Amino acid sequence: MAAAAALGRTLREAVAALGQDGEGAAAAAAALGAVPAALAAAGGPAALGEQERALFGAFLRSLARAPRVARPEGVWQSCFLEGPPGLALCVLLEALASPGPSFHLREVVEVLEQFLQEGRISALMWEVCQQQAQAGSPELQEALLNKIVCLPDHVSNKLQGKNPPVFFPQNYFPLLGGAIIQVLQKISDSLRGGLDCSISFVSHVLGKVCVHGRQKEILSVLVPRLTDLTKSDCIWQRICWRLIECVPDRWMEGVVLGFVQRAPGADILSRLLGNLVVKNKKAQFVVTQKVLLLQYCHPTAVLQNLLGYLSLDGLRRALLIKVLQELLETWGSSSAVKHSPPEQQQYISKAILICLSHLKEPEIKSCRQELLTSMMEGVKCHLDSNLPQIRRLGMIVAESISSKINTDGPVLKFQYEEDDEARELKSLLVQTPPFCIVPSFPDDDRNEKGDAALPLVLESTKKSHTAAPAMPDEELDAELDSDDDLIPYNMSEDKELKTKAPVYIRDCIEVLTGCEDVDKWEATVKALESLVRKNPAATREVSVELAKILLHLEEKTCIEGFVELRQRTQVAVLTTDPIPVAKYLTSQFYSLNYSLRQRMDILDVLVLAAQELSYPKSHGKTKHSGAQKPCIQLLPGSDSSKDWRRIVDERIKSKTRRFAMGQSQVELASGPNEFNSVAGHFFFPLIQHFDRPLTTFDLLGEDHFVLGRLVHTLAILMYLAVNTVAVTAMGKALLEFVWALRFHTDSYVRQGLLSCISSMLLSVPTERLLEDMTEELLETQSWLGDVVEKDPDGDCRRLALQNLLLMENLKKKLKTVPS
Repeated sequence: MAAAAALGRTLREAVAALGQDGEGAAAAAAALGAVPAALAAAGGPAALGEQERALFGAFLRSLARAPRVARPEGVWQSCFLEGPPGLALCVLLEALASPGPSFHLREVVEVLEQFLQEGRISALMWEVCQQQAQAGSPELQEALLNKIVCLPDHVSNKLQGKNPPVFFPQNYFPLLGGAIIQVLQKISDSLRGGLDCSISFVSHVLGKVCVHGRQKEILSVLVPRLTDLTKSDCIWQRICWRLIECVPDRWMEGVVLGFVQRAPGADILSRLLGNLVVKNKKAQFVVTQKVLLLQYCHPTAVLQNLLGYLSLDGLRRALLIKVLQELLETWGSSSAVKHSPPEQQQYISKAILICLSHLKEPEIKSCRQELLTSMMEGVKCHLDSNLPQIRRLGMIVAESISSKINTDGPVLKFQYEEDDEARELKSLLVQTPPFCIVPSFPDDDRNEKGDAALPLVLESTKKSHTAAPAMPDEELDAELDSDDDLIPYNMSEDKELKTKAPVYIRDCIEVLTGCEDVDKWEATVKALESLVRKNPAATREVSVELAKILLHLEEKTCIEGFVELRQRTQVAVLTTDPIPVAKYLTSQFYSLNYSLRQRMDILDVLVLAAQELSYPKSHGKTKHSGAQKPCIQLLPGSDSSKDWRRIVDERIKSKTRRFAMGQSQVELASGPNEFNSVAGHFFFPLIQHFDRPLTTFDLLGEDHFVLGRLVHTLAILMYLAVNTVAVTAMGKALLEFVWALRFHTDSYVRQGLLSCISSMLLSVPTERLLEDMTEELLETQSWLGDVVEKDPDGDCRRLALQNLLLMENLKKKLKTVPS
């Protein structure tokens, strides 16, 4: 009591001396020097009562306003650094916000820097933890919390970015993490000594730092230290659990997610979090709902950590089963497959496979029927998708579920491309032992079990390699009596008999329709394309009949590249006689009794033929020689008198050496656009009847995959029709077609519609767009803006943004044209 009274007198004298004018500077300096000794005699900042703390706060504020001559160098800094840390930080930040004429801004920043470097932040937090145990002021604690977490912002705002490196976020928050470890160490010592203290202020600091987006910096220090400290100490485990449990719900997501991302393995995460998801509803929502079903940006390691954490305790395994059921429900939802991006569906598929890897046999038996039902519903939704990636995801997940629920019987098997993505997904079904994930914990019992299991594996492998079974005598005799000793007949000089292909188009038709000779049929299929291109007049006589035969032609024998041969022949027929064949093919696209494969073949043939017709052809037998120099070829009749000058000029050019002339340019092939006169026959019949369902064909219903192919085909035809007569009418019809389907649920169809907009903007002349389709373009621009903001598919958003940029370019181009 006497020491406290002496401290009070010393503080009053110091405040009175600091309040005098410049002539009392010596007295003020003397009074200032007595404060640290009186504070130490009173037992330090922790022993101060409410009255002494109020006096000390008034003293620090007077010190901040005192003239420089009254503040001896080194003495006044110690008053801030040795006094109550909470009061010192508040006064320093007040001085930083509004520095006086005598207390320079630089001096404030220097003291703050010393405050951090000497560990006063940990002393401040420990002081508040002790006050919380004694029911301290919550308003003061909230103010200190804001000042601790936002200290870099306060300094940076005042110094305009010229702050010392210790106040950079990447430096400050790791330092704050080290201070938290120091406070937790003091809490641990207090608990072992039987003293009471509170951890909630430290939890609030951690939560607020994480919600400010700095969990990476602070947890990079906390997680490794807590991992080491909780390895074999139950008190530290309880402290760590309590640290996270006391985080307020509004900040819980950032903390939990930070620990899940930073923990090096599921077993360590389980040690750090304990049964948090069972005790805290907010943490349970984050772990079982938000991270798995509402987000999809996390890497696979985070999913393995999180789901492995749920599987490592009996109380949490019920949540693992619940999570698997909800994931399968989402995976099997046709609406989710249509409206969620492929990245999210891949993320959910990975989570399902990891859950399956953690299931035990009794759990699989208890939910076998539910797994089977979910598998059947989900694989149907995925196989109905137009995107190959989505279909393959459905196949892989269905195979995995089937292998889990049918360990003894037959399992599902699909045919798909085995690439790195497929192999990664399948590897998730095999659970990696914890000791393989985190090899830095040799004290774990599971490591000993794993090491004990290794010799057994090696021994069994050794036996399998060394113990080759001895062959019985009876098998040896039977092997000697086999036909292997017969001498093979020499067939080296034999020649394969080749069937001669027909040389006339009509003969080819007869072979393809009625011939039973398989060899002749095969030779006809291989030779038909060249016959069609060599005999255009004969082809035009039977073009529609030939197109019909090729459309229905099925493979009789195993011909390599049969589909490509048939397609090239169809393209040859269509380019030879475009109008009647195009009318036939487009009419058959909407006819009855055709398979979806045949309808898509029609679309492919129309696109390839349009490309061939729109590109210039090179006449004659000139070969493209790449970078070789062009040579002079004397064509028939070139020796006439009218060509002598050209020949002489070419010879002079070939013999003349020129310097600094630059690379000569080879003239590109040019010719009339043959697609110009037939573009409408390819385009308009396809766009007419898309909304009329047939008995076996419904574009707006379940056959949306063909609709997607149709939309992409129309986009290509529109692009190839540039500079044609019908391009404006085609563009207007295509815009109406897009407008009718713009809200289609399938992302593949929407991608095709956006491609149609791009083709129309690139092909239709700008003046025609702005004169004939002004209102439609404005409506389209508004729709594209909605797609960029709201469409779940990334490719659709990208295409919509490209279209908006194209529209902006058209506006700029119009402004530059003089009126």
